[in-house]
This record gives sequence, structure tokens and C-alpha cells, in this order.
Amino acid sequence: MDWAHFAQQMASMARDLLAQTSVDSTLGRITASAVDLVEGCDAAGILVLKDTQVRTLAPTEQMVTDSDRLQEQLGQGPCFDAARTKDGERVFRIPDFTQKQPRWPLFGPKAHELGIGSMMGFLLYTDDEELGALNIYSRRPGAFTEASELAGWLLASHAAVSFSSARTHSQLEEALSTRHTIGEAMGIIMGSHQLTEDQAFAVLRRYSQEKNIKLREVARLVCERGALT
Repeated sequence: MDWAHFAQQMASMARDLLAQTSVDSTLGRITASAVDLVEGCDAAGILVLKDTQVRTLAPTEQMVTDSDRLQEQLGQGPCFDAARTKDGERVFRIPDFTQKQPRWPLFGPKAHELGIGSMMGFLLYTDDEELGALNIYSRRPGAFTEASELAGWLLASHAAVSFSSARTHSQLEEALSTRHTIGEAMGIIMGSHQLTEDQAFAVLRRYSQEKNIKLREVARLVCERGALT
């Protein structure tokens, strides 16, 4: 591998990631970069795991989604493991799916049937509720070298920072939007019932608790209907 050229590509990708305006566009750029930058990579995607439920984000091919669904059904696989690993191993590599896989005996043969020859999984991020991994696939057995693994790890490291930043920005935008909606709902209730700010907020919160509906959803309904009921 031409590491000087690779370094230039990584720098360009890092700038490009920072320029993305949404979580979805950031994820799409990450997986596209994996195909472009990791030697031997034919397809890539991000597996997000919450408890035992799997979501596939920004897959570059259907094979990625099929692999994630298979790992969810079987409860095993390298990317499934990478996403569940908070400590210890951060990278998983299966060099050849034509060979038996003692670690993943159920997943191995079925993955081969999907057309996967080799694959790698890199821990991408963790938080209190969700875990994620960058998954890299090749149709050829033995496609990934030590250089491929290093390139994938470097990409995952850059991607994790950008992904975290994009998620934080998205959450901030959502929080601001929610605050605006709640404020608008409070104004409607204050005007309808001659209540103070504190009283209007208490009405919204009490309704939320009694109906077991999130406060932002209660506020949205008030804004849509012009009243609480």
C-alpha cells in the first residue's frame, strides 16, 4: 500500500466528514470511504445494536444488510461481536469463509452462501444504550491483509469521532426543536386557560405522566389541535 497516498486520502476524508450536515450523510460518507480506502473492500455498512435488535445504517450493498440480519437471527458473528464489545477486542477479522469458523459455527456457512468471502468488524462507538461497528466485506477469501486491517482501524477511528459529533449535533437540533414546540404549546394553554408559565408547564407534564406519553409528543399534539384534548 502507498501509505503517503493513503494519508492524503484520509486527510481529505476527514475534512469531508466535518463538512457533512447530517448523521445520515456522515454515515454514508464513512461507508463509501471504506470501499474506497480499504484494500480488498467490496462493501461496507454500520451495524447498530440495541439489546439484541440490529439496525443497518448506510449499507453500500444489499449483502451488508443481509449479513446483519443473519447475525441478528443467529445471535453471533464478527460484526455482532464487535458491536457488543465494550472492553477487549475492538477488531474482528475472518480471512476465509470457505473454511470452518469455530468461533461462529452457525454464521460462517450461511455468510458464505450470501457471497461473503472475508470480512472485518471494527468497534465504532459505544454509549449507554447503543453499540455500533463498522463492517467491511469482500467477496474474495483472503482479501484483507494486515495493511487492510490497519487502514480499516484508522478509518473507524476517524469515523467514530465524526459520527459522535454528528449525533451530538443532531441531538442538539432535536432538543432545540422540542424546546420550541413545548414553548408554543405552553403559550396555547396559557392563552386558553389564563394560566401562568409554570402552571401551563405543570399541566403538560401532568398530562404526560397520566397518559404515559413523552412531553414533546404532548406538546406536538397541543400545537396541532390548539388544545390539550
